[in-house]
Amino acid sequence: MGTVRLIQYNENYKEQLSGFHLPKEQLEFTSMPLEKIHNPHISDNTAHVLIVEDEEPVGYFALEDGEKLHKYSENEQARLLTSFSIDSGHQGKGLAKKGLRLLPAFVRDHLPGVDEVVLGVNKRNTAAISLYLKTGFEDEGEEYVGPKGPQHVLHLKV
Repeated sequence: MGTVRLIQYNENYKEQLSGFHLPKEQLEFTSMPLEKIHNPHISDNTAHVLIVEDEEPVGYFALEDGEKLHKYSENEQARLLTSFSIDSGHQGKGLAKKGLRLLPAFVRDHLPGVDEVVLGVNKRNTAAISLYLKTGFEDEGEEYVGPKGPQHVLHLKV
């Protein structure tokens, strides 16, 4: 297994990300990386983060602030993790876990002042809930009812 790192997205990775693939059943819970990166409705302060293995992008997530964050947290120093995914050809190798374990250090290095990452995970997405809890997120018993049903709100102190 290669070296896994988190990096901020830049256009050099656009072509590689255009080949990103997710199974249909996962698209119910997330979005494709380039769709999210080029979505005009998200905050300009959003950090687009790639999980790379030996310089190949194998995963993606966004760290958002602004209006969407306030649906999940009142902490002005928090960021909302959205659109987490691992390319289907790289699933099952522990890359999601490795990437999420790098998250606190990435946030400290690249987002000064941010002290927490929050996320909403659909209650039906049991694999994702398990992953987030194993990588340091905590369930404080909060719930958010979103357009795709009830979600657990999970917190990660940075």
